[in-house]
Amino acid sequence: MVLKNEHSYDRRSELIAFDNTQAGVKGLVDAGVKTVPKFFYTPQDAYSNDPEKNQFSIPVIDLDGISKDPIQHKEIIEKIRDASEVWGFFQVVNHGIPQSVLEEMLNGVRRFYEQDTEVKKQWYTRDTSKKVVYNSNFDLFKSASANWRDTTYCNMAPLPPSADELPDACRDILIEYTEQVKKLGRSLFELLSEALGLNPSYLNDIGCSEGLAVLYHCYPACPEPELTLGAGKHSDSDFLTVLLQDHLGGLQVLHKNYWVDIPPVSGALVVNVGELLQLISNDKLKSIAHRVLASRVGPRVSVASFFTTGHSLSSRVYGPIKELLSEDNPARYRETSVKVYAYHYNATGIGGKSALSDFRI
Repeated sequence: MVLKNEHSYDRRSELIAFDNTQAGVKGLVDAGVKTVPKFFYTPQDAYSNDPEKNQFSIPVIDLDGISKDPIQHKEIIEKIRDASEVWGFFQVVNHGIPQSVLEEMLNGVRRFYEQDTEVKKQWYTRDTSKKVVYNSNFDLFKSASANWRDTTYCNMAPLPPSADELPDACRDILIEYTEQVKKLGRSLFELLSEALGLNPSYLNDIGCSEGLAVLYHCYPACPEPELTLGAGKHSDSDFLTVLLQDHLGGLQVLHKNYWVDIPPVSGALVVNVGELLQLISNDKLKSIAHRVLASRVGPRVSVASFFTTGHSLSSRVYGPIKELLSEDNPARYRETSVKVYAYHYNATGIGGKSALSDFRI
């Protein structure tokens, strides 16, 4: 993709040409691209990325004692509450998903993206009603800057695809990993309910763990990582995200105007509060902006599991939880269905303002 001078640059034509290859960012890298096409250029933001000045690190919470000891249980709830209020992020270890399952899930993602482009093209689409959606940048034609990554989206609950509708390269492990993450998600929503002072079953009872979308990402090596990002600054549109990242790193969370690295911890999963959980908790729990750096080293792979019913037909309406409201703490958001919220989030795209702000009263 050779760019002419500034005046002859036609961004939309470049985007269409890129999308029509159906090969994604990996296709560019496989073709030997030495420079980053202009539509990936991402302006620097105002936040500090200086690791010398940044002494913060996100909490790592050990779930091992959660059902053994009431004192430990209470301590874990307090750690989750603090992390969700201050950081919006934490890592969990001893979460019950075997290391072998985590490693095979990452291997399955690598197998998918390492397939020949012609094989992967059968999954390449922008039709989000499909059971499996593979493309580069869901918001390619809306966002100000494209991200240096490719993504495959699988809607795994409440109505999962049949096994033969999933890609061969990762079918078996995707089904296994999904079952494990659903179980972990229900446990995390119990802990978050307790952290909010509610009955442990509260968030599960109102459907927070009902829907699960699994997105697996590939961040190919980038020839000019200073010019773009693997994922631009954004927060997630769901109730809760559980992220499996490989050993390469690059994920950062915005904390006190610093970009803070979330380093890979062997066997750990990253958990973060989504915008819908911030909405129903009436700002008690925070959905915090994060991003992924581009890197000369790659490909980096990750698997993000989003607890949301955004693509199902559920018309259930969510607003700030009544039990959390008082005269001193009135509702800060208007009610919305997950479907409406997800549509609004997707229309907004990532890298700009938070979709949540449009629902504030």
